[in-house]
Amino acid sequence: MSLYDLDKTIQARKSADPESSWTAKLFAKGPEKCAEKFGEEAIEAIIEAVKGDRDKLISEAADSLYHLLVMCAARDITLADIEAELNRRTAQSGIAEKASRG
Repeated sequence: MSLYDLDKTIQARKSADPESSWTAKLFAKGPEKCAEKFGEEAIEAIIEAVKGDRDKLISEAADSLYHLLVMCAARDITLADIEAELNRRTAQSGIAEKASRG
């Protein structure tokens, strides 16, 4: 599954019955809960990166990507929106881009 396939599935679940989908259940709990869940998954990925367990890091990274997209979708941000921002940033060096953010 590509990230775009995942994003389409997540977007489709926004209007699904929370009893039929984990994603819909997250959306029903609100953007704050979606953000909290992303934070939990990101921390778990960090822990596995520090431990050096490749397979567990892959698993946690997948969870983190999923929950990042859910969190963004809860605020009506799509993968295409994120990709557009990344494309905008490629027009300048990483150092200049970081400096522009203050």
